[in-house]
Amino acid sequence: MAILLSLLFFAASFSFLLLKLNEKKAKKANLPPSPPKLPIIGNLHQLGTLPHRSLGSLASIHGPLMLLHLGQIPTLVVSSAKMAEEIMKTHDLIFASRPAITPARRIFYDCTDVVFAPYGEYWRQLRKVCVLELLSIKRVDSYRWIREEEVGLMIERISQSCSMGTGVNLSELLLSVSSGTTTRVAFGKKYEGEEEERKNKFADLAAELTTLMGSFFVGDYFPWLAWVDFLTGMGGKLKRSFQELDAFVDQVIDDHLVNREVNGSDGVEQKDFVDVLLHLQKDSPLGVQLTKSNLKAVILDIFSGGTDTTAVTLEWAMAELIKHPVAMEKAQAEVRRVVGEKAKVEEEDLRQLHYLKLIIKETLRFHPVAPLLVPRESTRDVVIRGYHIPAKTRVFVNAWAIGRDPVSWENAEEFCPERFAHNSVDFKGQDFELIPFGAGRRICPGIAFGISSVELALANLLYWFNWEFPKGLTKDNLDMSEAPGLTAHMKCPLQLVPKHHFCLN
Repeated sequence: MAILLSLLFFAASFSFLLLKLNEKKAKKANLPPSPPKLPIIGNLHQLGTLPHRSLGSLASIHGPLMLLHLGQIPTLVVSSAKMAEEIMKTHDLIFASRPAITPARRIFYDCTDVVFAPYGEYWRQLRKVCVLELLSIKRVDSYRWIREEEVGLMIERISQSCSMGTGVNLSELLLSVSSGTTTRVAFGKKYEGEEEERKNKFADLAAELTTLMGSFFVGDYFPWLAWVDFLTGMGGKLKRSFQELDAFVDQVIDDHLVNREVNGSDGVEQKDFVDVLLHLQKDSPLGVQLTKSNLKAVILDIFSGGTDTTAVTLEWAMAELIKHPVAMEKAQAEVRRVVGEKAKVEEEDLRQLHYLKLIIKETLRFHPVAPLLVPRESTRDVVIRGYHIPAKTRVFVNAWAIGRDPVSWENAEEFCPERFAHNSVDFKGQDFELIPFGAGRRICPGIAFGISSVELALANLLYWFNWEFPKGLTKDNLDMSEAPGLTAHMKCPLQLVPKHHFCLN
């Protein structure tokens, strides 16, 4: 222990000297405003357990373009629509790359996926293939039967609880339906029977890795102290989780290769994302050859992104609706009027559910899935609004703070779907007041996939059931706090009591 403390003291002292040298250089440039910082660690102590909230508070004092010093890493925090437009539109090319953070390097095979790959030809070609081959409107529509089946299974499970008069863990059910849908779309089948445990284990690993993506790794702020992460146990935890997940994805790919060999298919008949990727590996329009690791990185992108975004958005939407009974009743009246007494809610019905779409927009404004989005990194020096931003500056765009900015939103701290009734602002990357999926070159390519799943599941929950609080819980004491991590789940699972509105046949 004494040796370790000595090493840490030496490391901290050396880092302090480097920081001082960098400060002398920085004084020559007109940098954005910064809060006071401590020696060595800079502003790390001000991040808190929920950084989007802590950084939002700091920005209210120091401005919407704020420079922090997180250890040795200069970090720009963007907290207004105008500043977000500067980063993701005016200077989008300069800020289109990603920092190679520790968990992304490990989980996504040295950042060879779409989300974390550095900006360049490889990323451009890979994203093009994902948009055209994996996540096009046509392909998303082709999976509607999977979405409808998985939502139907969820409704059956809730109906069983109704019959017994018990409550349901809605957070768990929503994660299950999003996981099941994405697994079938990505892997081509839903594991049942003996393999059910394996599927659940994969979903648990995906959730754990999402948490790890938002965890603190010393090496990401003091690069030459990366070895400390193994002393704290974070490095070992990341390695073990990755090895288990890697083995599972290996098996999924091997299953597809065996099926193609047995059926004599060369991949022309593509049924799921893995089929498409294997076909592209064999006959790729890319300027680079895709390796097996590249394929696995993209598969993990699809699964982790498709699972979390859907589940979290639905969780917050239902939580806000149970707290706002007028909005709940209005949404239920709309969906029941449109659907009538059909056996199920179908995707054709969604086009007429205008108020439901307003609820989803307001949920994404008030509870963005990734409050700080995925970090960016500047590729060269640039001047924004008179401030000098050095190359290799990490950038956090605080979508949570932007969605609650009183400059852009009236009564910003209130959940009010009606605000979008006569407001053309949308979440597709053109309006910087609402950017839950990002904007510019690095906007999430899976918006259509995620929103279609959210709309169908929410419409069914509102159509089939009336919802009540469990005994002892009210709208005033419902815990709406967030869990720490890259994605903002509810800290406490949402427990509600469903009551049949229609009889299920």
